[in-house]
Amino acid sequence: MLVVESISTYYESSRALFGVSLKVTKGEVVCLLGRNGAGKTTTLRSIMGLTPPSSGNIRFKDIDIHGNKPYQLAQMGMGFVPEDRRVFADLTVEENLEVGAYKSSGVNNSWTKDRIYRLFPLLKNLANRKAGFLSGGEQQMLSIARALMGNPELLLLDEPTEGLAPLVVQELEDQILQLKNEGISILLAEQNLKSALKLADRGYIIDTGRICYESDAEELRSNSQIREKYLLV
Repeated sequence: MLVVESISTYYESSRALFGVSLKVTKGEVVCLLGRNGAGKTTTLRSIMGLTPPSSGNIRFKDIDIHGNKPYQLAQMGMGFVPEDRRVFADLTVEENLEVGAYKSSGVNNSWTKDRIYRLFPLLKNLANRKAGFLSGGEQQMLSIARALMGNPELLLLDEPTEGLAPLVVQELEDQILQLKNEGISILLAEQNLKSALKLADRGYIIDTGRICYESDAEELRSNSQIREKYLLV
């Protein structure tokens, strides 16, 4: 589904990523773990074309997407949920969903508002409320729901549990697992180790812009030395 090969990304003259490589196969949840500032968000932004890498290669569904714009990647079936959610505060929940609606090519089961409301029943009760008046957890659900309206085959989630109450995190985890069961591939950038390893099949650890460790989720759960070295503050 996604192959990232040795990408390096700069912010002006400052280098943020150093030869990052990872892959996500169809129907898999892969977590990208790391401390604040390690390069998780930059990796997702580079994949989505928001901060294009200066070198390396990215392939999506076996197509070279180097130089593609974010809207072109969305049309191809890639969805992105940013860390800061970016809901349209002056639009209602339903209007936010309508803004995100797009029928991408190669997707058989399109996401409709009714299907969204079955996955996120809370949003159905809030359909006519302006997004700016939603709680943090409600905005996060809306941000994911809006991305789903584009019918993605691959979903990039940036810190989806950040700042949310434990009960909301648990509900969100259940919904992400439902998306996995729907066959959607997910790349999850997360600092919440417990949550990420509950959801993921495999994981990568990034530190100072470099991938320093990769394994399946079970090994990450059991390897306390690696967690202490790269993830504990």
